[in-house]
Amino acid sequence: MEIALFSPSSLFSEEDDHTATREEAISETQETYVERKHQFPGMELVVREFSFHQLNANLLWPGTFAFAEWLVQNRSCIEGRHAIELGRSNEIPVIPHIKHTWGEKFPNTDPDWDLIIASDILLYVKQYANLIQTISFLLKCYKPRDRKVVPPPGNDAGCIVLPWPAFLMSWRRRIGKEDEQLFFNGCEKAGLDVQHLGSRVYCIKPIGNDG
Repeated sequence: MEIALFSPSSLFSEEDDHTATREEAISETQETYVERKHQFPGMELVVREFSFHQLNANLLWPGTFAFAEWLVQNRSCIEGRHAIELGRSNEIPVIPHIKHTWGEKFPNTDPDWDLIIASDILLYVKQYANLIQTISFLLKCYKPRDRKVVPPPGNDAGCIVLPWPAFLMSWRRRIGKEDEQLFFNGCEKAGLDVQHLGSRVYCIKPIGNDG
């Protein structure tokens, strides 16, 4: 007869044990986060960051700050745009939208977002094909909400003019150069043009679309 790996009685803890365990969990949770001050353009934010993973979850990534600064400096090029953000995590706020994951059939056959934004989403190389599929659909099947809407003309002030539609992405998460290039090569094969705007911010649009 083999020896049991655990006693069934261990599945039914006493009330005191349960209370102690709960208190230990609360104490442990309190010790797993730090509050850091982060400088954003025009403001300072105190953000509570949980250290569940030292390199991945629950931390503000470098691209967040770079993208925020770029958006503030180029505010005029995104004013009045109808935007959607692509993310790559599955925390609680995302759960209702899990069915809209990359590569899956999009619920809206006539997407009307003229600006797609994303920050630091190129971490999972195996998902590049699905990501590119979603980006291609949103860009190539774009239908303006108002047929009378006309993209604003460029100006002489040196302001960046984004095409309609456009995918605006910040990427500062350093992975292997070869892996990173797989995404940009995949975009080109899918008929998308990639332009580096500086500060590791990229504008992606359908090839031939200069609107």
